[in-house]
Amino acid sequence: MRERAHVSCVDTGSELVLAERAGALGVITLNRPAAVNALNLEMVEAMHRALDAFAADDAVHAVLLRGAGERGLCAGGDVRVIYQATLGDPAVAMDFFAAEYRLDYAISCYQKPFIPLMDGLVLGGGVGISVPGSHRIVNESSRVGMPEAGIGFSPDVGASYFLARSPGAVGCFLSLTGLHIGAADALYSGLADAFVPSASWDALIAQLERVSSACEVDDVVAGFAAPVADANEEGPDAGRLELARGWIDEVFSRDSVEEIFAALQERAESAGTDSLEQEALAAMRRNSPTGMKTALEALKRARNLSLAETYKQDYRLCGNAVLGNRATQSEPRGGASGVQRAGHDMREGIRAQIIDKDRNPQWNPATLEDVDADLVSSFFAEVPGYPDLALPDADSPDKSGRA
Repeated sequence: MRERAHVSCVDTGSELVLAERAGALGVITLNRPAAVNALNLEMVEAMHRALDAFAADDAVHAVLLRGAGERGLCAGGDVRVIYQATLGDPAVAMDFFAAEYRLDYAISCYQKPFIPLMDGLVLGGGVGISVPGSHRIVNESSRVGMPEAGIGFSPDVGASYFLARSPGAVGCFLSLTGLHIGAADALYSGLADAFVPSASWDALIAQLERVSSACEVDDVVAGFAAPVADANEEGPDAGRLELARGWIDEVFSRDSVEEIFAALQERAESAGTDSLEQEALAAMRRNSPTGMKTALEALKRARNLSLAETYKQDYRLCGNAVLGNRATQSEPRGGASGVQRAGHDMREGIRAQIIDKDRNPQWNPATLEDVDADLVSSFFAEVPGYPDLALPDADSPDKSGRA
């Protein structure tokens, strides 16, 4: 067992987020392992308090984020709360989204190295608190993804900003399919910076605890980083994106989801049954037509947005998805008004995947062809009753350093 530096606890106001200073390192631990550390409002606010405390502590030269338990850093936001908000008080969801995106943005602007240990599941909101970091570390168990289209929505937490800057059409592939990727693909797509085998993590942390300045963090991480192929025996899906880059670009660079789906279908017909093409096609067949079309539009817009502007866009997307369920409940079923019920798919997707677990969502509209441009555009409008998200220095040049 390694000898630890002097440790002092930091009060976060919540047992679900623990914080301590170990030597020169501030350590934040998400402490909700039974839910794979899924984020709720209490956790988001507690984590922000810890960041503020470490920012003000001159003895802290870097901050590390990790998750309790063995299943992962963070499996996303607590979508059960979002589901209840679609049925009851939407302000609950809007308060969560606002706090979550402000936390994500604070991480992107943080003045000290922020080092997420992206162990196990790192999905949705887990990506949101990891990818804006300065030194994003993956290991052999990392499973990273934005699976929102599978619950009737589209990637949020600023993910479209980062995915729009992935190589070629890789970001579009990940947005529309929602497939999980391993360490090699996370590195290739720009969602991670270094692969450090899990067996080296304790030694990495111990050395980070002893740095005398933030400038040393680069060298420390580089000293533990290893080539994925040499240090990791992942499954057959490891490193597939770079190998498939040619056909991914050819298929996923098309202008519409209908064209992408048709091209993928044609490509999959000649591919093997266990191929990435078949896996991607199966995912798109499962996913919400509205979610995929909204995801593609968000990705296109994010190419010309700063990270702060992308969080603002995500706040609109989330808000309109939540409010759409309530605003149209009194509309008659059948006909155009019965189909154009923005937000239906978010509630239905969460119901099918998380609440009832029947894995049989009834998407509405049910086909890509029935999702028209007006429906997609409605998600990008200002949310009725909720002003746009305000972020500190949101109009200044993006500070993430990952443009």
